[in-house]
Amino acid sequence: MTSAERIQTFFRLEMAEALRSRWVILVGAVYALVFGAFVWLGLRESSVLGFTGISRVVLNVSNAVVVAVPLVALVSTSQTIVRARTTGFFELMLAQPVRRTEWLLAAMLSRLAVVVGPLVVLMLAALVASAGDPSVAPMALRSLALATTLAWAFLGIGFWVSAASRTAERATVLSLLVWLASVALHDFALIGLLLEVRMPPSAVFALAAINPVEAARIAILTVIDPELSVLGPVGFWLATSLGPTWVLFTGLAWPALVGTAAFFGARRKLKRADLVG
Repeated sequence: MTSAERIQTFFRLEMAEALRSRWVILVGAVYALVFGAFVWLGLRESSVLGFTGISRVVLNVSNAVVVAVPLVALVSTSQTIVRARTTGFFELMLAQPVRRTEWLLAAMLSRLAVVVGPLVVLMLAALVASAGDPSVAPMALRSLALATTLAWAFLGIGFWVSAASRTAERATVLSLLVWLASVALHDFALIGLLLEVRMPPSAVFALAAINPVEAARIAILTVIDPELSVLGPVGFWLATSLGPTWVLFTGLAWPALVGTAAFFGARRKLKRADLVG
């Protein structure tokens, strides 16, 4: 078998395990709950079921997904390597003519399909519901692209956490800390810094965009508000200096780069570690 065929075999194995454990159904249920709640809130706030109502719904769902996707990605990956080590899967795998990197790549691609697949279905449903509104399609597609790169970033981080942890409990705690730091603590730290130190808009954007979640959130804002007026002076600087296109590119490229770097970090640890224990 070639390397591509082995990766494909591992991918089918991981997907079968995800379907057998009903993980895909759970992820879909979480997204459906978030989608339904924000659809209700968006329509409740809007008096017109048209551009304002549907676009607001898609924007609210996109912001909710920015919070939900990192959590789902970390939960689905943080124990993968630890569990494979303790259950004897690696011992069985090492007895076969395969490489560790091939399994890791297949596992990451399968998790990406599990995390993003339900989002594709939900966004298609939004496009069908807004068939008469041409402005919703680009918004939904950009939001899906941003969610995909964000999922890739936190899947890579989750695999790195799993490779660096010796126990499942430690992997769970570390993944939750990563999620809290990226979703909430980073915002609090940045706000506290801005209250104490006066900084130029470029530095504020750089500190915010270091966090892949914030980079994706700012990029989502460009979809509905290209001028980024809601961000005040920072938004004015972004609109005049970088522009919506470069802000969107940053929101797509930076999480993808973070996820790729974390994946190679997990690969390095996996290749050097003793997988039988």
